[in-house]
Amino acid sequence: MTRSRKTSAAVLAALAAVVLSGCSSSGGAPDDSSEATGAAAGVADTPRMTVSMITHAAPGDTFWDIVRSGAEAAAAKDNVELNYQGAPEAGDQANLVQSAIDAGVDGIAVTLAKADALTPSVQAAGEAGIPVVAFNGGFGEWEAAGALSYFGQDEGLAGEAAGERLSSEGAKHTLCVIQEQGHVGLEARCAGVAKTFSGTTENLYVTGTDMPSVQQSITSKLQQDPGIDRVVTLGAPFALTAVKSVADASSGAQVATFDTNKELIGAIQSGDVQWAIDQQPYLQGYLAVDALWLQKTNGNTIGGGQATLTGPSFIDSTNVDRVADFAANGTR
Repeated sequence: MTRSRKTSAAVLAALAAVVLSGCSSSGGAPDDSSEATGAAAGVADTPRMTVSMITHAAPGDTFWDIVRSGAEAAAAKDNVELNYQGAPEAGDQANLVQSAIDAGVDGIAVTLAKADALTPSVQAAGEAGIPVVAFNGGFGEWEAAGALSYFGQDEGLAGEAAGERLSSEGAKHTLCVIQEQGHVGLEARCAGVAKTFSGTTENLYVTGTDMPSVQQSITSKLQQDPGIDRVVTLGAPFALTAVKSVADASSGAQVATFDTNKELIGAIQSGDVQWAIDQQPYLQGYLAVDALWLQKTNGNTIGGGQATLTGPSFIDSTNVDRVADFAANGTR
């Protein structure tokens, strides 16, 4: 770990302790604009501000419910009106950023999964005097885009950690399932796996918004190549679908994944999924909102200009029961 990562990790650890000890989340909110308010007790005594959070969330992806829960918890604490929106298409996401600029919001939190398409909008916000923080996607692009901070994981590093673990487990042939072609973070994960995995790695591109098609594609690939002994997915819903594909194909492959949700935690407990890499999406949402509040109210920058890493860490049979209670509450 580089010195800057160590510094950001230290900042993260201190903030995580505050988040876990002092905040709660409603979770499970629908994917549209909303206002998050907190009770009078415990709300920051600072002027009301408005923050737009704009993600590349696909409809029905429960990962983003966890992100939103964290954002709403921070908004309640900070006296922030939170406008949450998601658009899987980069052009639509850029339009939402422009709409937030036109509305004169106090801050914007945005994912940069397709940074090339979003950078002009981020820079336009800066020119309008609106601070922008990036989170979840855009680890290698956030500074050039003009964001003040980044909260998430180094996706390449996370992939390398997965590849090393697969090698240590004796895996020989890994299928890495990418649900959105052109998403820089997803591509980096599978590239990281290939970099450190001692066996054969093969990418399979699927249409993540069509889960029956995802299941069929994975099933067909496993039937065509019985030598595949690991399926690595890049999101919890796809891992759960891959479990079905393994059964449909009568394959002996084991399933591992990036990212979690409540159901995925249960699948690890049952042994259907071997492990997951956790990037703490609740913390990403919380820190993104809190960073904008801190910037406006006292000029502080979380991470000191460096990326603040929220992952990766492994969830497996050794620690899943401890994580399960938090997952049930929508925070892991």
